[in-house]
This record gives sequence, C-alpha cells and structure tokens, in this order.
Amino acid sequence: MASASFLPPRRTIPFPDRKVVTMAEAASLVPDGARVAIGGFANYQRPMAFVRELVRQRRRDLTVVGTVSGIEVDMLAGAGALKKVETSYVGLEKYGLARNIRRRNEAGTVEIVDYPEVLSFDRFRASRENLTFWPSAYLGGTDILTHNPDIKAFDCPLTGRKLYAVPPADPEVVVIHAGAADEAGNVLWPSRRLMPQELDLDTAQSAEMVIVTVEKIVSNQFVRRNPTLNMLPAYRTAAIVEAPCGAHPTPTLGRFVIDDAHMQAYVAASASDEAFDAYLDEWVRGTADHAAYLEKLGAAHVMRLQEIATI
Repeated sequence: MASASFLPPRRTIPFPDRKVVTMAEAASLVPDGARVAIGGFANYQRPMAFVRELVRQRRRDLTVVGTVSGIEVDMLAGAGALKKVETSYVGLEKYGLARNIRRRNEAGTVEIVDYPEVLSFDRFRASRENLTFWPSAYLGGTDILTHNPDIKAFDCPLTGRKLYAVPPADPEVVVIHAGAADEAGNVLWPSRRLMPQELDLDTAQSAEMVIVTVEKIVSNQFVRRNPTLNMLPAYRTAAIVEAPCGAHPTPTLGRFVIDDAHMQAYVAASASDEAFDAYLDEWVRGTADHAAYLEKLGAAHVMRLQEIATI
C-alpha cells in the first residue's frame, strides 16, 4: 500500500505460519506503536474480543485510524493503549460521550486528528487503490484545514481549480469481525448487508495484514457451495480467529443485538479513571480470554441477545 510522507516508515509485520490462530496469537501480531484500523461503525459490529485481548496484552502507543469511532477506541484510550486516533467522531451515540478518550485528550496523552466523515471513508479507498492521497473539492471554509495540517491544498493540473490532498489511511494492521470463514481464510459476507459490512470490505483491502475474527469457522465445501458470499478471499487474510459473540457488547448483523445493559454499565464505569480501571479488572484483565469473558456473561444472557436478533 502507498505510504504518505508524513507517516513513519512502514514495518514488515511477519504473518503467522498458519491461518487459524488463537485470539492471543492474533493480538500478538500487533506490535506496540502499530497503526491499526478496527472494523465496524459507531456502536456496530466491532471486533471487541480482539480489542479486549490487546488490553490484556498491555499494548501501548497505538494509532487507530477510523471512520466513525466508538467503544473500541474509547476502551483502548481508557486502558492506556492509545496514542493517537484519526477519525471523524468518537462517541457512543445514544449512550452519550466517549469519556475515556475525552479525558485522555484533555490531559494531552491522546491526540485526536479530525477528518470529515465521508473523507474518512475515502482515505481507505485511497489505500485500497494504492494512492498517495485522495483529492477533495469541498474542504474550503471549514476548520478542518486549520486543525489538520496533513491535508494539503493544490491546484488541479487540468482545470486550475483549488483541491485538497487528503492522506490515505494506510493502516499496518486491519482487524474486522465477520460472520464466518473457512480454515483457508476465505471470509463470507451476507448477501443482504448494511453499510458497516461494506465499509469493512473497503477497510480489509487497505492493508496487507488483515486479521478477521468470526462467529464460526465453516467448511471449505460450504464456501464452494456459496461462492458469491466469499467477498474476502483467502489471499487477502493473514489470520482467522473463531470468536462467537466476538463483537459484544456491540451487535453483529443477523447474529446478536447490542447489549443495552452492558453498554450502560460501560458508560457508568467510564465516569472516572478509577471506575474504569475496576471495569477492566472485572471484564477484561479479570477474564483470561474470550471464552472466560463469555462464561462471565452467562450462556442464558448470550442466548437472549441471539434470540432477539433472529426474530
């Protein structure tokens, strides 16, 4: 992928020697200081099991490049794992402010770089197309140009019109959550899908290192019987992790609804650093892995979230 001049030199992150790995092995592929894109949109279909594992492994100095960011960025900020985020928004929508990242930004320990929402999407398109920038014609008169010096004005060589060069997203690692994949690494998308799934496809094509957590691993015969669902073929993925309910507490299309009670508990815990540290001790550091996290949630609770989603 193209690398803009203002970005640090791109590192070579070695791929695992097999496609299906554990969550701990997948998270170990993300080094401290990595530039990471985390799939999903706002409070929707985030690879939260992976984010929790990054916290368990005490990752530090991460830069998250996103579009419309939510609990995944706020949790990393609250855990001290985040150095910088490039996005259009960080919040919890109807649940309120993302208070962890707000405190860290006000304290000067986490940098927030603003991009307009649509251009946040376009930055991943630029990386997908191996472009060194994405041209924009509609930034004049906004404060984005005042506060984001990485966007450069230039004159169109064909028309002389004022345009703006927006740097590509260029993540080193992309992590998304999906419904299913086979052991070869082919990832299946539902034929009827929403914008978050489409954005995840663009995001997954913007880097070499693509890690996918999935609700279940299916047979290669199933993939061959449903080739139109294979929107992310094996050669585009580096690692697959089976993680049922892996987006919790956010929803997964056709699988789980959002866990409203847990989101409210998260918001309450984010009121202070001390309360959030206690939340991490209970729900993240206090659970050895994703299986232990699901056990703490309880099978009956998980099934209720699933039953509502399939009605």
